[in-house]
Amino acid sequence: MMMLTQILSHTPRWVFLLFALLVWLGLKQLFASSVSLVRVTLLPVAMVGLSFYGMLSAFGDSPVALLGWAGAVTVLLLTVQRWPLPAATRYDAATRTFHLPGTAAPLALMMGIFFTKYAVGVLLAMHPEVAHHTGFALGIGTLYGAFSGIFAARALRLWKLAIREDRGALPVAGA
Repeated sequence: MMMLTQILSHTPRWVFLLFALLVWLGLKQLFASSVSLVRVTLLPVAMVGLSFYGMLSAFGDSPVALLGWAGAVTVLLLTVQRWPLPAATRYDAATRTFHLPGTAAPLALMMGIFFTKYAVGVLLAMHPEVAHHTGFALGIGTLYGAFSGIFAARALRLWKLAIREDRGALPVAGA
């Protein structure tokens, strides 16, 4: 218990604010909502950036960590983007808005990235030499890449829906 208190007391305040922001963003997505194409894109871009930053801040430009990250992003992006969207997902081409059902997936992914970054930061503060262990760098880089790949694929599925619907809304030439 004493160690946990020490860890929390040495955590910068902005980390708790970031945690609260991510929880708030995730909780909002538990409920059905209508969102713009821009908003559907911003959160995944931010989370992929946070994930990549987490990997870089822990391992620098370690080729092993980068390879794990890139490999996991690629595999999960190619896999998850093929999954069907939830049945209640709709895109309105006229208003360029998505109507999305509530889901816990973004909250789980955001918490995964946050707690991975936090735990790795604490571990490296206590044992900096761990950053040089190939297996650790590969595993954490891969984990960050998995989060990124899933976030990116979820956004890609929505973009594909928007493109399909926008094409269907175009007037036919000569008609």
